[in-house]
Amino acid sequence: MTEDSAPRSEHPEVGALLDELIAAGRPSSRTLPLPDGRRNFDEMIDPLTDHPEVGAVEDQTITVGGRDVPVRIYRPAKPARAGVSVFFHGGGWVFGDLESHDGVCRSLTRDSGITTVAVHYRRSPEHPFPAALDDAAGAVRWLAAHGGEIGVDARPLAVVGDSSGANLAAAVSLVLRDEGDSPVAFQALLYPVTDPAMDTESYQENADDPFLSKDEMIWYWAQYGDGKAPDDPRAALSMAADLRGLPPAYLLTAGFDPLRDEGRAFGEALRRAGVPVHHSEYQDMPHGFLLFAGRLSRAQEGLSEIADAIAAALGATS
Repeated sequence: MTEDSAPRSEHPEVGALLDELIAAGRPSSRTLPLPDGRRNFDEMIDPLTDHPEVGAVEDQTITVGGRDVPVRIYRPAKPARAGVSVFFHGGGWVFGDLESHDGVCRSLTRDSGITTVAVHYRRSPEHPFPAALDDAAGAVRWLAAHGGEIGVDARPLAVVGDSSGANLAAAVSLVLRDEGDSPVAFQALLYPVTDPAMDTESYQENADDPFLSKDEMIWYWAQYGDGKAPDDPRAALSMAADLRGLPPAYLLTAGFDPLRDEGRAFGEALRRAGVPVHHSEYQDMPHGFLLFAGRLSRAQEGLSEIADAIAAALGATS
């Protein structure tokens, strides 16, 4: 995020948020040494998000491919509905963790009444593609087979992610479909990253947007691909040749987001493959707006809508 650029969205709450970010004087996280940049990313979000109360929050570790993968379990205040939402955080595959998206997971858990398990996958550049995807898919496999060991009812199961996390959620759906007998019943893709070409009209319109710029996305893709954007369709989802048989999807895009058009295009590709898709576009919002529910009423509306979609989808399959 480049906090020193002029806003493009005319929504008054977005302008006020940007003024607050500029006044805070934080540098762009990618200009800092990696540990400092990650800490800066979390510290920027924390005072601007919303952390609603839920029934319980518990940190655990699960074993995936011989590795310990941290997860955070969010349980509703009331008896949980059947199923689980497995959440993958955004942050360009470099930033973000269990803390940065804590508020988002709390909101989804409270509003859906369904347990959420957030997965802290390995990040780039130390662990480039496919490390994050291996952890994400492995975590879903583990939950489907062993969720009861940590008190999680993992059937039915939804994968949920924002930005790069949405890329992982969609890629997990592809990988597990190809393995057969996928446990994934629903996917919620929130302003997903899908196309490393970065040549859409929305990239031209929002190339210098203060919440996500084209220059930042070039850098993120290079980090994920160990120096260049990966050309594997499990990362570059726009290259996936066969989307048939994937689970129904909820797709959210933002009007003032360079990723807007690739999200729309991925939704259309899913539809052409016969996958049911509900697409909701928040035309007056920038990329990442769901993180700022403490300042943006539209973020609160969006999180509630996503939670309702998850609850309806899993309720219909339980």
